[in-house]
Amino acid sequence: MKTRNSAKRPARRTSVAAKRARKPAAGGKYSAIRRELEKQRQAILDETGEGLTKRERPEAFPDVSDQASAEVDQNFSMRIKEREQKLLKKIDEALDRMNKNIYGICERCEEEIPYQRLKARPVTTLCIACKTLQEQEEKVRR
Repeated sequence: MKTRNSAKRPARRTSVAAKRARKPAAGGKYSAIRRELEKQRQAILDETGEGLTKRERPEAFPDVSDQASAEVDQNFSMRIKEREQKLLKKIDEALDRMNKNIYGICERCEEEIPYQRLKARPVTTLCIACKTLQEQEEKVRR
């Protein structure tokens, strides 16, 4: 009867999924960040709800410059709403990563993102080194 000698087997590399699965649940370590994200999310949703119920009708101004000014204000408001919509999507993605226990892992290098960075920018998906590299690459493409 032959026995297998495990010493001769090549070492298995631990997959990213296995590393993430072993990571402790994000509930404890990131609970303060989760609460802040949920609070931010609710504030955006509340503000959006108010905007939908208190919709202003476009006014017809007799003066062309007043009309132009009103249109500039409306465009500005629309840009703010678009930014809030993007932020809401990022918040939802961060909360989803927390639920999957992959929050705080850099998407590029797969190293843990420092807690202070997550506290300052809770929707981030990159560590500082990878974000710096990404910005340098974007600069080169411009």
